[in-house]
This record gives sequence, C-alpha cells and structure tokens, in this order.
Amino acid sequence: MTPISRCSSILARKRNTNSGFTLLELLLVLTIIGMASILVVPNVGNLDSRSFAVQVRQAHTLLNHARRDAVVRGQPSSIRFIITDNSESCEDLGSPTLVGSWESEEITLGFEDSAHIETNVDECLEITFYPEGGSTGGTLHLSQGEQEAHLLIDPFTGRVSQPQLDEE
Repeated sequence: MTPISRCSSILARKRNTNSGFTLLELLLVLTIIGMASILVVPNVGNLDSRSFAVQVRQAHTLLNHARRDAVVRGQPSSIRFIITDNSESCEDLGSPTLVGSWESEEITLGFEDSAHIETNVDECLEITFYPEGGSTGGTLHLSQGEQEAHLLIDPFTGRVSQPQLDEE
C-alpha cells in the first residue's frame, strides 16, 4: 500500500501547482504581435497614396479602352471625367458614344489641350477617340495633396502614356 499512497501524493502535488503561461510563451506572443504591427502600421498611413494610384490607373485604363473601342467599332468613343456630384451639366454634352466615366471628388483635375492651353476641370471633361486612331488629345493633370500624375494623350495616334516623374 505504500506505493499507492506515494502515487496519490504525487498526483495531489501536480493538481495543486499553479497553471499559467511561461515567460518564453509570453515573449513569443509579444514578438509575433510586434512583427504583425510592423507590417500593418506603415500600410495604414499609405492608404491615400494607394487610392490615388488606383484612380490614376483606372483613368489610364478607361482611356485605353475608349481608344480600342473606337478603332474596333469604327465609331468615335469618349470617356467622361466627372469631378463633382453635380454631374447634371455633364449630361448636356453630346458625346458620340460614351464608353465609360471616371468619377472622383478628392482628386483635382486639370487639362492641357494640344494647343497648350491649360484649364482646371471643375465639373466634367470629355475626351474623344476616333476610328482612325486620333483623339482630342492633351494632357490630364491629376493631383491629390502632394501627389501628382500626368496622362499624356497623343492627338494624332491616340496613345495614352504616363511619364514617370523624377523624385528628388
């Protein structure tokens, strides 16, 4: 009977021990949380620049789509850039075939036509592409805060390009 009582005393001691986390487990969890915060926090502050870049790419894609559509269908195609909620004045424009529209309230839009006359777009702007490959042409100047982007639209070929700005 002595061995049985010895086993029961060992089990009793194990049951009475305090349960919890070891220092190693706590350090491991804190390290994982720290690494996750390093990956997440810089991206949270960068959301404005990401949304600006996405909107610039969307404008670039829509322009290319209108160009292809005009050539393939053999009819003029246009894209409408709407800056404000008051898009009722944009409906007055008699566009040949409206392929799509780009809307933004946060981005400032300027346009420089092929004659180098600059205008600020307050409500809407329409760019038209023609079946032979030409377009109304010009340069779109998009800006939000300190960020800027330019989309060049060749009036003769209709090609849309985005020059890379030199960062200083």
